[in-house]
Amino acid sequence: MLRDIQKLVEVESFSSDLEAVARGAEAVSEVISQRLGATVETLQVDGVTHLRLRFGAGNPKVVILTHQDTVWPLGTLERIPFSNDGSKLRGPGSLDMQTGVVMAVHATAMLQELGVDLDGLCILVTGDEEVGSTTSQELILSESQNATAVFVTEGAFETSLKIARKGTSDYVVAVKGRAAHAGLEPEQGINAGLALALLVPKIAGMSDPDQGTTVTPTIIKAGTTPNTVPASAQVTVDVRTPTREEQDRVDAEMRQLVSPLPGATVTVLGGVNRPPMERSTGADLLTQAQTIAETLGIEPFEGVGVGGASDGNFTAAQGIPTLDGMGACGAGAHADHEHALVEYIAPRTALLAAMVATQLEKRDTE
Repeated sequence: MLRDIQKLVEVESFSSDLEAVARGAEAVSEVISQRLGATVETLQVDGVTHLRLRFGAGNPKVVILTHQDTVWPLGTLERIPFSNDGSKLRGPGSLDMQTGVVMAVHATAMLQELGVDLDGLCILVTGDEEVGSTTSQELILSESQNATAVFVTEGAFETSLKIARKGTSDYVVAVKGRAAHAGLEPEQGINAGLALALLVPKIAGMSDPDQGTTVTPTIIKAGTTPNTVPASAQVTVDVRTPTREEQDRVDAEMRQLVSPLPGATVTVLGGVNRPPMERSTGADLLTQAQTIAETLGIEPFEGVGVGGASDGNFTAAQGIPTLDGMGACGAGAHADHEHALVEYIAPRTALLAAMVATQLEKRDTE
């Protein structure tokens, strides 16, 4: 498993580089072929490469959902090379989430070796999770529509599984004004930068700490030259909400924004990306996982809610039982200190295998 993880980490697969994503998918295909003796389907959607491995015919009953694209630009490996000191695996994507990809493959290999009938299992490896899953969302939902369980091999939260995630929305609020010479006739202009500055506190004020909703203005741009009244300005807004009701509220308030500065106009672009994953969809699977972990002698763990989103948000929003955080334990996703803890890889892979087997057994009783 450690060799396979190293192989994937060292094939950099930056989400925004479609050729890099394709190379990463090829590496995953090689690992699947070697470990499972199976030929994986390569699916390209708008130039993005995804992988699908189905066992048996018909709609899958159990889906292992994973992704091999990373947030790390090409060349990061030179600065942060793969390393294994016996305790931690380091390197770009080691936690998020090449270890999770390898765990999915090896959990399936364990079941093969035990002679478990894998009919009804699907492993889906997407290539654009880190940039919103715009080309894989439909694939994820179509593969999972008849599933009794979806297991997402994103990293755990410390050692806890993830049974709730906030929904995400992304907006660009663009303000249009009128340019003018800042020294000769500034009064002839309509300052889009000023208009935006007046709007930003209102946008941030859409947050609701009591609900756990955050509305965060991030990238702010305005103007063209130092001596010109800005004719345009924009702010990017990151929204995280625990419930669909809150997501809808913020969306409605964003679309009602108007400029407080006469003459300036406001356009709101973007919207909901991933709906929230609410606790109810993963509660039964968590209880099952905790029972299995005790049987296997695996260190106890809890189920937690987190602010980040994953592809599990899509399936959970459809009412499909979804358990997230089934991948590596570690820390530092998207950060230079990203790492996966070696000691948890084998037992958590065994847990994933047992969970899949349990769900496939239910298939036989339906």
